[in-house]
Amino acid sequence: QVQLVESGGGLVQAGDSLRVSCAASGRTFGGYAMAWFRQAPGKGRECVVTIDWIGETSVYADSVKGRFTISRDNAKNTLYLQMNDLKPEDAAVYYCAASNYRSADYRTGQYAYWGQGTQVTVSS
Repeated sequence: QVQLVESGGGLVQAGDSLRVSCAASGRTFGGYAMAWFRQAPGKGRECVVTIDWIGETSVYADSVKGRFTISRDNAKNTLYLQMNDLKPEDAAVYYCAASNYRSADYRTGQYAYWGQGTQVTVSS
């Protein structure tokens, strides 16, 4: 059973940086694509960024391009999301998700495993 545990969320001010992490267990981490999704109150879950199994290809939502960076350390079974220049509209619960496929994909249905989420709050 794949388990994903996010950490690193918190309360920051607009313009600040924050890094969230996702520790994975239960299968070979490096064999599958991963993604970060987020969901704000009253809104649907959206894909922030996805990364392929080897970390060579990533696809970002337009709203975070140039500010957020995804990375993965397959040796440590950990996925990261570095968020810079945070804006109030970035506030949401951030979820780590694991695919059963190798290719980066923004579609929610491609992800079979989800973490419990970590809250990111951005004050203006």
